[in-house]
Amino acid sequence: MLQDDVMMSRRALLTGAALAGTGVAVAGSLWHDRAAPEPQLLRIPDLIDLRGMGQSASLKVQRGTTSFFPGRESRTLGYNGSYLGPTLRVHSGDDVEVAVTNALGDDTTVHWHGLLVPAEVDGGPHQLIRPGTTWRPVLPVRQPAATLFYHSHVHDRTAEQVYTGLAGVLLVTDDEENLFGLPSEYGVDDLPLVLQDRQFEDGRLVIPNGMMTLMAGRRGDTMLVNGTVNPIARVPRQLVRLRFVNGSNARIFDLSFRDGRTFHWIASEGGLLELPVKLQSLSLAPGERAEVLVDFSDGRSVALQTAPDRNMPTMMRMVGGPRNFLRDLVDLDHERVLAFEPTETAGHRTKTTVPDRLVTRPNPDSSRAVRRRRFALNMGMGGMMAMMAGRGGMMEGGRGSGMAMAGINGRAFDMDRIDEKVRLGDFEIWEASGEMMAHPLHIHGVHFQVLSRGGAKPSVRDQGIRDTVLVKEPVELLVQFTQPATRAAFMYHCHILEHEDNGMMGQFTTD
Repeated sequence: MLQDDVMMSRRALLTGAALAGTGVAVAGSLWHDRAAPEPQLLRIPDLIDLRGMGQSASLKVQRGTTSFFPGRESRTLGYNGSYLGPTLRVHSGDDVEVAVTNALGDDTTVHWHGLLVPAEVDGGPHQLIRPGTTWRPVLPVRQPAATLFYHSHVHDRTAEQVYTGLAGVLLVTDDEENLFGLPSEYGVDDLPLVLQDRQFEDGRLVIPNGMMTLMAGRRGDTMLVNGTVNPIARVPRQLVRLRFVNGSNARIFDLSFRDGRTFHWIASEGGLLELPVKLQSLSLAPGERAEVLVDFSDGRSVALQTAPDRNMPTMMRMVGGPRNFLRDLVDLDHERVLAFEPTETAGHRTKTTVPDRLVTRPNPDSSRAVRRRRFALNMGMGGMMAMMAGRGGMMEGGRGSGMAMAGINGRAFDMDRIDEKVRLGDFEIWEASGEMMAHPLHIHGVHFQVLSRGGAKPSVRDQGIRDTVLVKEPVELLVQFTQPATRAAFMYHCHILEHEDNGMMGQFTTD
């Protein structure tokens, strides 16, 4: 046996011992480099442009089987297919209808994540779609071009339904975006990339469970992009637009190219930035999206990679939880996400110039705020200890099942309780912080701007119009409320989906 093989066997043995009983998978090149599956051509979801379909589209929520690995079928969920869903493209200024038929046999919902629409068509947990029924919301599209996504948001089962496939990309386009000449040929030089980590056993998708999963969120040992394992994207030798969507349940990605090349970040969740930002790496928390421009005109093949995610609860680190503990035990390297192979494309438009400027955005003006509210995303030690003891959570609103280990401002989510009331049209400052780990905060029905982080200026990644932001240290957000919420409520919650399902969510109405 070679020396490297001895070291690998020893590391694998130590890793297995460290992970015994945790119920949490660790992803890293340690495993993937040893038994990497054959490369597969990146799957591009079908595109449905609603303007070309008479402003209407149909989605069927259904069960199916998916072969992520050859000869290995997994039970999955999808929209109009077995896993994930088609890309929906809508145009700003249009009113569109999406008919969603539930063929699952279980309740579901479809939330239009990032779309500014009234609460009664937002698709939160109050807009249940019962088995065998069809929901027909009419969505007024009144916002700038942006990359959004849609996914299940049914109470208590969001994490499982999204994990097994209920998510898809939603694109908003407008005339202003078209003026910049950005790459826009869908699936050629304009690629939607849904990033997920999933757990497999013998090539079949499995759903991790257990206390550690509830605390840290479901993590996987295999990277998927648009549901493709070990994907390769063939792209033209020019500037290419990548639309990243973090569709994982809990994982934070720290993306970079293996050759260290730079790229330009051009859009946040709410749309285009004022100026392109030159970067070599970009972090993306669950629920966040980002658009970047990458120059492939040199013709070199290159891999996109991600660093290990070490965002774990303090308690897990104290008891030897997987990520930080294993960092000292095993040198986890960057993990491959997606390989790019530039090719000559006959007759394709070549564009290799990044715009100097993009759109003009108003500077955040905190003096317009009429109120300040504070939100602490809690992971109480009492609730966790109660889980281990098999008792109900210690927070107010604990469910008595040992599962209510998370909340906001000390209270677990209650469908029948309105936590906040705001006035339509107001600006407010929402100050949010995360307990024990960083939490991606998503607020339905609004856009916001980051005013400060940890009492200092926002970070580079905080700029732009947002609907999801990672918080641990206190982060100040300037929020404007433009959408009515009188017939239903809007949600605000952690986008680590297991935290959301277990109480880290609240709701607000407008008056």
